[in-house]
Amino acid sequence: MSAILYSARNLPVLQNTTFATKEEAQATQCGDVLLVADEKTGLIHNAAFEPEKLIYDVNYNNEQSRSPIYQSHQYAVCEIASRHFSGKSIVEIGCGKGAFLDLLKKRGFRIIGIDPAYDGNSPDVIKEYFNPDLGVRGDVIILRHVLEHIQYPKDFLASVLSSNGGKGLVYIEVPCFEWICNNHTWFDIFYEHVNYFRMADFGRMFGNIIESGHIFGGQYMYVVAELCTLRSANDEVATNAPSFSRLDEHRSILKNLPQRPRAIWGAASKGVIFAKQLLEFGVNVDMAIDINPAKQGRFLPGSGLYVASPQEALESLPAGAHIYVMNSNYLDEVRAMGGGGFHYRITEPEGVTK
Repeated sequence: MSAILYSARNLPVLQNTTFATKEEAQATQCGDVLLVADEKTGLIHNAAFEPEKLIYDVNYNNEQSRSPIYQSHQYAVCEIASRHFSGKSIVEIGCGKGAFLDLLKKRGFRIIGIDPAYDGNSPDVIKEYFNPDLGVRGDVIILRHVLEHIQYPKDFLASVLSSNGGKGLVYIEVPCFEWICNNHTWFDIFYEHVNYFRMADFGRMFGNIIESGHIFGGQYMYVVAELCTLRSANDEVATNAPSFSRLDEHRSILKNLPQRPRAIWGAASKGVIFAKQLLEFGVNVDMAIDINPAKQGRFLPGSGLYVASPQEALESLPAGAHIYVMNSNYLDEVRAMGGGGFHYRITEPEGVTK
């Protein structure tokens, strides 16, 4: 096995499933992360990943569409779709709760979704994992935040290509691994994410990329490519695998955070990992805060941290409390909701800062 780039033990295997009680949340199944670069493909992946530990169902909820900032991101993706997919039939694999699918439908796109976590009643969504036997084809395949969850992404893409009749365009959107490294966001390493991509990885995967770029403040990257140019073999090795020593160093600063009271704003993946490792350093947190009603009144996996609505949290936190905003993209939005009287702190870049 290649050299380990980064390791973390006992991370909750699902970051976007909350629990009814603290005890259930703390007893959730956990797994280890051992990030390595594949010697043949150069892809960075978790060598300790066990796919049978993950079950995505209606209890899985990573919906962010209530945030105006995230809505702006979705609108930006819609503009990319308008440039390349107008008049084409679309299949969105991994459509989640269907928010982006609904947004495209409102703009006149013909689209079908596939996702076992979907809990709505739209006839345009198939509540299953993708498999070729579904017999679903489209001029365009959308994979937004899907490939990082797939153990063998090239095999998966080959399966999609075959089931789609050997043709079509594909839109792929994934977290940007360079952004994670440059900003030292060790709490962006999740068990759910078995793969961590760089733009060069897609350059090796596809012979024809029509458009590519970085979005959502650089945290995500995307490609629009011709599916039929998916390369069957990839012998190029990534020789510039990043060092994770600074991530380990930044994780240790958790011991020096200001004293309570303090809260985490953002009960999604970043907040789940941040809270779990805070507790491992003996740092207590009063609560997590999230605008998603499906998470409010419930408890985060691993840490068992209670999730409050913004109203509940802001009524109970005293003036001067420290609120850690888990994603700097949302800092202005959080400040607008929270008002004055609190110390808002972001967690990147360069560790935890004001």
